[in-house]
Amino acid sequence: MNPNSRDPRVVVEVLSEALPYIQQFSGKTVVVKYGGNAMTEDTLINSFARDIVLMKEVGINPVVVHGGGPQIGSLLEKLNIESRFVNGMRVTDAQTMDVVEMVLGGLVNKSIVNLINQSGGKAIGLTGKDGAQIRARQLKVEHKTPEMTAPEIIDIGHVGEVESISTDLIEMLAARDFIPVIAPIGVDDKGHSYNINADLVAGKLAEALGAEKLMLLTNVAGLMNSEGQVLTGLTTAQVDELIEDGTIYGGMLPKIRCALDAVKGGVVSAQIVDGRVPHAILLEIFTKAGVGTLISDAG
Repeated sequence: MNPNSRDPRVVVEVLSEALPYIQQFSGKTVVVKYGGNAMTEDTLINSFARDIVLMKEVGINPVVVHGGGPQIGSLLEKLNIESRFVNGMRVTDAQTMDVVEMVLGGLVNKSIVNLINQSGGKAIGLTGKDGAQIRARQLKVEHKTPEMTAPEIIDIGHVGEVESISTDLIEMLAARDFIPVIAPIGVDDKGHSYNINADLVAGKLAEALGAEKLMLLTNVAGLMNSEGQVLTGLTTAQVDELIEDGTIYGGMLPKIRCALDAVKGGVVSAQIVDGRVPHAILLEIFTKAGVGTLISDAG
């Protein structure tokens, strides 16, 4: 027997397991934040593109929001532009913002669009500036030490937060069978551009679209307890308790807060998905086991 051949009975079982999920999510919107290992390893890149196309083919409306921090850092280094960070956020002056727009809105965005199209989809790339979809304001960063009587406000330049989101363009494209691929760049009422955290954009966009799911691809197996076990099937109240008792901390905290806010804002469920697993998106949507942490509002 060919070792690469698949038992037809196994294939049928997989399709049968997926059927109720396909029926459940048909016609619904799923926002996927794409980044991390899934964006840099060839096997994961190709499986991601195929996952997105398959979702569209079975009637789900995927919307992709992508990051690109490593690619930005690489080009800045080549251009001999120093990268500085405050609280994990890149200080973004006008020169750096030009590079951010070039990388996110050009190189990375069009690469993802091409991958999806090569896999049989119809993707179209956008930034939040197109159609003024993402209205932004400058993010204010506070720094305080015990010696200070009041926190210091640090200007980190063209780093923004979401003020509002317009979904007209995205909904029009999805209705015409396009897959929107969005770079997290916003614009203020004076036309100034801002680089915004991609997780934050994905969460706010999922809320604005009334999405069924928000999926945040990351480089870990999910939210873990003190024994190293992945926690899933969590309610928003349970997540609040885990933040309060310190189980959720460090780099995972902003991502969990993003997922938590999205669910509290009306998104049916949010997942922290292990993007290191091939076809992680399909495993999370179409199987009982999944590959990450699911958060929903039991109320």
